[in-house]
Amino acid sequence: MSQENFHFEYKVFEASHDLTEEDKLLLEEARAATDKAYAPYSSFKVGAAVILSDGSVVSGANQENASFPAGICAERALLATVSSLHTHAVVKKMAISYFNELGTSNVPITPCGICRQVMAEYKHRSGMPITLILSGMEGSVWVISDAELLLPLSFSGKNLNR
Repeated sequence: MSQENFHFEYKVFEASHDLTEEDKLLLEEARAATDKAYAPYSSFKVGAAVILSDGSVVSGANQENASFPAGICAERALLATVSSLHTHAVVKKMAISYFNELGTSNVPITPCGICRQVMAEYKHRSGMPITLILSGMEGSVWVISDAELLLPLSFSGKNLNR
């Protein structure tokens, strides 16, 4: 028997003004994207924005549905758009923010499990890690160098080919 350990480090910034100019602008795009959200059931509006290898910035937001499983998170809506409209571009960084109409929006938000799996697949597809910039509408910001770090022992195409 052996015992294994998983550990990763991430950066914590007091506020967005401490970020690099590129990261600050990307986070502002994600915060603005919360206005695109359709969240009449949860009142929890999530916005995401990416910067691509060609310099393009694309944003997206969560889209809810009365049939709850039919909704889609901001991160997956955004990656589907990028895959469709920017076929050969690689996602360098993704910023994610939220506006909670029923509470506060001042602590970083992390992607759900399904979005983590989709980000891991996107990394395998492109061969490049996706840096995450996570925050609310204000407050501290977390920067994680590789989205796949949020999903240790993830399922991938390698599992299908065994």
